[in-house]
Amino acid sequence: MSSLFEKKLKKVRYPNVMMRYFNNNDYFDTKATTKKIEQFHLDSIREISKKAYKDNEFYRNKMDQAGIHPNQIKTLEDLQRLPLLTKDELRGKPYILLTCEKEDIALVQVSTGTTGGEEIYMMYTWNDYYLHDLAPRYPKLFPVDPGDVCLNGLPYEMSAAGLAFHKTFMEGCQATVIPAGKGGAYSTPKKTLKMIRDLQPNVVITSPSWAMLLAEEAEEQEFDLQSLQLKNLWLTGEGCSPAFRERLERIWGTTANFFYGSLECGVLGIECDDHDGYHLAQAHAIVEIIDPETGEVLEEGDIGEIVVTSTLRYDTPIIRFRTGDLGYIDKTPCSCGVTLPKFYLRGRVADQIRYKGTTLSPFYLEEFLMRQQEVGNWFEFVVNEDSDNEVIRVRCELANGVRPSKELAEQLSSKMEFSTGIPFTFEFVKQLPRPQGKTRRVVTE
Repeated sequence: MSSLFEKKLKKVRYPNVMMRYFNNNDYFDTKATTKKIEQFHLDSIREISKKAYKDNEFYRNKMDQAGIHPNQIKTLEDLQRLPLLTKDELRGKPYILLTCEKEDIALVQVSTGTTGGEEIYMMYTWNDYYLHDLAPRYPKLFPVDPGDVCLNGLPYEMSAAGLAFHKTFMEGCQATVIPAGKGGAYSTPKKTLKMIRDLQPNVVITSPSWAMLLAEEAEEQEFDLQSLQLKNLWLTGEGCSPAFRERLERIWGTTANFFYGSLECGVLGIECDDHDGYHLAQAHAIVEIIDPETGEVLEEGDIGEIVVTSTLRYDTPIIRFRTGDLGYIDKTPCSCGVTLPKFYLRGRVADQIRYKGTTLSPFYLEEFLMRQQEVGNWFEFVVNEDSDNEVIRVRCELANGVRPSKELAEQLSSKMEFSTGIPFTFEFVKQLPRPQGKTRRVVTE
């Protein structure tokens, strides 16, 4: 082993906060009391904000302008006094968050660019990525074990998703990983299905749209995905409605659970088999819900923008980051036995559909659309970008064996209006373009 490698390994240290709250530094207690979790969060944010203030000019200036010093953080409510962090502040500024030397960086990952603007780069030291972010696992919520064969159908190039789950499967769960990727030069649906047939994975993680693309390829090759007898199908990287998820469950023959995270924040929420919200990954993050317009922190149950503070990143701190996603928190106990509170996603701020002065989540509309058996698996909502919409147009494929007609369009329009109270029109197409990256359900004309 080289002396340089030994030197880097010697720098890997568990912070004192983690030593106090994690079982053998590996597992976070998903049945921990609220008081214990709140104390962990308070201790974490105090230590991380102190390091950010001391070693990072960007954070120090933000805190000074907000009139708050880390020593003034006495309770969790004081977190609200710290300034919000936005995507625009990070765009095109790779090293803006560092509280360490550049030579300590072990990994750089970049945003997918789906939200527009310059790229966002996230830096990871050995501490922040290889040790701390891997350590807290949730075995009840993410039951992947030694001997499981996991097909990782998430992008590896630049994106955080593929590599993050790769290391979690291989190092954290000690399972076998198939690095299938998604949408790259080699990770085509045809080649991925070949690996599925040959290696027979029992765990699959991918995005909803890619899971449907693989299902189309399986149908073309006359391969029954249900023959895999999957233990789990995990869906992440983009949202979808429960109705779309149910279509995937019927095709793949297993339960499909959602997993929510981001490049900037890592894992944030894990869905249990109850399919009733995401359990907050409280080992990894403190989540607040704010009014997108005023920045005011909202009460439990109120829908607003999700704001995240990482509890594990010391060398690249994430403090009160505005995700651009909408949701709300519910602390009602879950029947699955995990006591971590849950949150519910309601789409992205930028993707909301405007209709007569109100905004609508595309997932809400998709839920009713995917309940129509005549509608195929590929569709998009076509809206006017410059003004409120009086009518929402659905451009879609039809299910196998269904023939397009004016009468069918009128029937579907009537059903959708009855369900939602919103007028729709339908445009049937033979085939929509298949996404190689994240699918977009809302397009403007």
